[in-house]
Amino acid sequence: MRPVVTPEEMRAVDAAATAAGVSVETLVERAGAAVAREAIRMMGGTYGREVVVIVGPGNNGADGRVAGRILRERGVRVGFVDALACPAAIAPCDLVIDAAFGTSGRPGWRAPRVGSTPVLAVDLPSGVDGLSGAAADGVLAATRTLTFEAVKPGMLMAPGSELCGEIEIATVGLSAETEARASARLVEASDVARWWPRRPRGAHKWQSAVRVVAGSTGMTGAAALASAAAMRTGAGIVHLSAVGTLVVGAPIEVVQQPLPMAAWADEVVAGLPRFGSLVIGPGLGRVEMTASDIRRVLAAADLPVVVDGDALTAIAADRSLDLLRRRSAPTVLTPHGGEYAALAGEAPTADRAVAARRLANDTGSVVLLKGPVTVIADPSGTAWYVASGDQRLATAGSGDVLAGMIGALLAHGVDPLEAAASAAWVHGRAATLGPPVGLVASDLLEFVPRVIGEFA
Repeated sequence: MRPVVTPEEMRAVDAAATAAGVSVETLVERAGAAVAREAIRMMGGTYGREVVVIVGPGNNGADGRVAGRILRERGVRVGFVDALACPAAIAPCDLVIDAAFGTSGRPGWRAPRVGSTPVLAVDLPSGVDGLSGAAADGVLAATRTLTFEAVKPGMLMAPGSELCGEIEIATVGLSAETEARASARLVEASDVARWWPRRPRGAHKWQSAVRVVAGSTGMTGAAALASAAAMRTGAGIVHLSAVGTLVVGAPIEVVQQPLPMAAWADEVVAGLPRFGSLVIGPGLGRVEMTASDIRRVLAAADLPVVVDGDALTAIAADRSLDLLRRRSAPTVLTPHGGEYAALAGEAPTADRAVAARRLANDTGSVVLLKGPVTVIADPSGTAWYVASGDQRLATAGSGDVLAGMIGALLAHGVDPLEAAASAAWVHGRAATLGPPVGLVASDLLEFVPRVIGEFA
């Protein structure tokens, strides 16, 4: 996993290096040299090339000045533009280097127009918030961003992620300190490949059995998606129970056991010992008698549970966070922003890793905070980013698929944090295999096994 550092953490890294005797001038020279090398790669050489460097008043501008000096020494024609006195437009050249403000930003600053000229951003496109990815008006979109030591959260989250272009990471000799201070990590394919369970030759279906309690009259689609996703992710058998109805669209391989309209908690709990995990909530409905049964199941279930959809609402309805803290087996919560606000009493902050950690601590659970970039945290304070997906996941039912996938991995005995992160990564990657427009949640069921096949 790659470290992800907030701008504040990066400033602490720089301060620690200075305290250890590494001068600011040395760090600027290293950063500027890295920018110059990247500029030459982007231009394909130096002969006859012309570069304009937008320089700000701080260290970001100093990095740009050093890069410009090195490029001049290599024969490149270099012009410098003061970021505080920028023209409205920059004449055509081979490359513009945005070394205006980087992670520090400057409210109200507008970049000049550059036409079709490629742009290399130093550390972060000026005007993009390094923590949240929010962007001011008039940010100069980069063709490539060269950041130092580690990616910043704002580079992963829209619109910042869309303004960074290709992201390259350069080291300036602070890797060890960065690793030590980074409070979050970015999940990569190699991590998922390492965590993914391999079924032994002597396995049988009950060794990875998933119980799904989902769906109700008029809301059976969520149940069908969750149970199908569990099977596509490797569950040996799935038993599905909807409230008051059969789920017509469920896979024929799924065993169905419909529940009565009320007072079904004891029936569900009695049958749990044979299963490796429980997925509860998608499409169950929000009437109080259903919510009461959900809470009773969660209080008594002695196995790993994925709490999704209407089960999250049931917990939030009477602030049953103590119920989650008292559970003896692992719990994975999968809220989107609105569900998070209902559980936590406030919306997620700009620092989504901090938000996920807070709810994980309050509930004693692994929290998977959904969004354009997913953040997973556990009560120990660990936080991981998953950025494998894109806007195609913003479609009804995709969260139900994810819940079923997590349930399958928990049933295989995968660590809850790793199960949530692995499922989120595969879920995101599966979406990118679909069409750019028109992907629906059920399409993911076809692509999930393809992604798993890349490393399993």
